[in-house]
Amino acid sequence: MTLTFTALLCIGESDSFPEVLPKPSIWADPGTMVTQGSLVTIWCQGSLLADVYHLYKEKSSVSWKAKAPQGSRNKAWFHFEFSSSSEAGQYQCAYQSRNLWSEQSDPLPLVVTVYMAPSLSAQPSPVVAAGGSVSLTCSSQYAAGTLHLLKEGGADPLRHKTSSNYGNQGREQAVFFVGRVTTSHGGTYRCYDAPSAQPYVWSHPSDPLHLQVTGEAPRRPSLSARPGASVPRGENVTLQCRSEVQSDTFHLSKEGSLAPPLHLRLQDPAPPVQANFTLRAVSSAHSGSYRCYSSRSTAPHLLSLPSDPLELLVSGEAPPWSCVLRVRTGPCPQGISGLRWEPQEGQSPPRCPSQTHTPTHAGPVGGTGKGEAGLCRVGDRSGWAGRELGLMHLSLNWCSACK
Repeated sequence: MTLTFTALLCIGESDSFPEVLPKPSIWADPGTMVTQGSLVTIWCQGSLLADVYHLYKEKSSVSWKAKAPQGSRNKAWFHFEFSSSSEAGQYQCAYQSRNLWSEQSDPLPLVVTVYMAPSLSAQPSPVVAAGGSVSLTCSSQYAAGTLHLLKEGGADPLRHKTSSNYGNQGREQAVFFVGRVTTSHGGTYRCYDAPSAQPYVWSHPSDPLHLQVTGEAPRRPSLSARPGASVPRGENVTLQCRSEVQSDTFHLSKEGSLAPPLHLRLQDPAPPVQANFTLRAVSSAHSGSYRCYSSRSTAPHLLSLPSDPLELLVSGEAPPWSCVLRVRTGPCPQGISGLRWEPQEGQSPPRCPSQTHTPTHAGPVGGTGKGEAGLCRVGDRSGWAGRELGLMHLSLNWCSACK
């Protein structure tokens, strides 16, 4: 660790001294999160009568001293270069006036960020109605540790949880539940991972998650599509969000999407005001239910009530899907007994060789065919488990061990 220090202090006079001087305050600049290799300044502010400032690190025999020069002010600072994670920890300071000492300051935790960043997501959406609830999920690639959630601005205390494996492909997660959401919950969140035994050595921060709370503006905006809500595949469509109240920022979200809403900022907030979101070369992925919101740039995380939903339909292509069971070379999974197609009520069955395929040889069987929307089900000993599918292209690959 490289250290330099300077003390600023004003010397005054007093008729009497208490036995223990008041404790000083301590803080870090630019903050208590330090990237390895960066510089940080620890400030200690005490009394106008202080002669010397002292800085201590928890569980360390090393301390630092800054002697106050004549005519200086009542602050001292200590410059550090955090060249390794060993500098992470809690720091306290105290000051000395003649033969008297102050109490030590409150602890100042300094965290060094070293490890790869986790990811942060919001379920069901980063846009939440006031009074509703949302879960913020922090996911890490490390096997164990503590995950921390922090809201930018420092108004809310740090939240932390021990990570657990939720079956998410080996990734560790912590879920932070926020119930009865109010406008104060709106803001920017990041999460950190502390996967080691060193409590002050963390990961780099996750990408920011912007949590937005709806219901702030008294009137809903309206949402419409031009030239219309039914669009041929490959064409463009413009979704127009219009507000009758003063607004300069508009947000467009798609139901069921984990992606953050689209944003547009306008120069003139005078009502009525309209924002145009253009979706280019649309495909079936653009089909769905959309809503828009309005807000003011002075309060970017507080949104209006949502518009009524707009259903966008992309025409001109059949929903692609395939119902495929593939197995590695060798024995098939135990218990697999076949595959069958079950049309939904009122729909005709697909034009396939049969509705239940029981393979008896290697290679593809069953052929191909097209049918109406229905259920494609894979059978095993526990029954038939399936999912809804659209128009089908049946392609089955089996090995000779299936029966």
